[in-house]
This record gives sequence, C-alpha cells and structure tokens, in this order.
Amino acid sequence: MQFAGKKLRHEHKYYISMNEYEGLRRRIRPLLAMDRNSIGEEGYHIRSLYFDDAHERSLFDKNNGYFHRKKYRIRIYNISDKIIKLERKSKYNEYVAKESASLSRTQVDNLLKGEYDSLREIGSPVAEDFYWDLRAGKMRPSVIVDYWREAYIEPFSDTRITFDKELSAGLHEFDLFDDKVSTWYALNEPKMILEVKYNHYLPGSVAGLLQMSAHQRSTISKYVLCKERQKVFLS
Repeated sequence: MQFAGKKLRHEHKYYISMNEYEGLRRRIRPLLAMDRNSIGEEGYHIRSLYFDDAHERSLFDKNNGYFHRKKYRIRIYNISDKIIKLERKSKYNEYVAKESASLSRTQVDNLLKGEYDSLREIGSPVAEDFYWDLRAGKMRPSVIVDYWREAYIEPFSDTRITFDKELSAGLHEFDLFDDKVSTWYALNEPKMILEVKYNHYLPGSVAGLLQMSAHQRSTISKYVLCKERQKVFLS
C-alpha cells in the first residue's frame, strides 16, 4: 500500500510476559530464520537517539493519537559506527512508513555539535527535511532508547516478528557510541514488546504460530516509554 509516495506497512505491537515469550519462541524458531544481523541467540542490540522539538511535539502527537505523526531518530547496532541510519518513521492511522538514509560517524558527530550542512550532501529527501527542521529549531536530541532485538523473518511475505527486550532510557546523555551511557529500564515489570510487521496481509501460517488475540494489541511507543522514564529521573 502506498500513501504520499511512501510504502506503508502494518505494525502490530503487544506486551508479553517472559512465559509467553518462551512459548512463542519455541514455536517460531524451528520454522522461521533469525535476522542475519543477529550476533547470537539473543539477537542484536539497537540504540536510537530520538529527536523532538522544544514543545515535544512528537510526544504530544503520539499521546493524543493524531492520525499523521512522525519521528526522527539516528540508529546504530551493537554500539558500533559501522552502520548508522537516519530514519523518519511516520504513522498514518493503522499504517507505518519508514524512510532512511546512511550517515557517517563524522556526520553524526558534527550534527550533535550543531553543524548540519553535511546532511545536504547525502541527496536523500529524509536527510534534506531533517536538515531544514534542525535549522529551523524544530528538532533537537531528546532521548536515547536502548534494547535488544530478537528478530525472525518470513521472506516470502516480508513479514518480521521481533521480540524487543531490556528496553532502557538514556537518562541525560546523547552520545550514541558511549558503551557506558547511563540508562534506566523503561518497563516496570519483567515483560517485553512483541512486534509483527507485514505488508498486505499476515500469512495464516505466521498468524497460527503467534496465536495472538486482537484485544492484546497495544499502542506502544518505545520513544514515549523512554521519554517518560527520563522525565521521572529528571524530576
């Protein structure tokens, strides 16, 4: 499905307990391949630096359920600068679109020092829009979001099932590459987030593996969870 020239996907999210995770994992692992970026059985580590404006518009829009909202983030994997992505995630009611552009470590370092011009050299619409939002003062670093992702792929339908574990919020730092950055768990009890992402339809074989009922779905935002945890710490 397309909207405004962007590819839209379904994205369903659920809170699950450790027992539910173990049961789902046992059913999924024999049939679906793990994401090739995994570095072990626990998957791979994701760290994102989210941006918001001075009025925290992204936080406000999410909490108020606006039909169309967007978030910018810079994402790295396994606390490494080998792959760095600038991403814009847009929400259109029940659908999600994600656009991305590759960044270098130097570009990120410059950006965090308030030097944005190298973004215009990338030649990407998302980088160009981010540049103008930064220049206009509409975006600034907001919070670091940390977690481990265990991801499984159904390649024929481009369906992804992910278990996002140990969700943690950066407390007062924005250095993506600091492996000792101070964080605080963002969930108050032992649980994790299950995400199911697909294009046109969820294959029956995958739905059968998951056996999730519609009433369990939640409007989960890792950004909101971590931003609220950060606010508690700083209050």
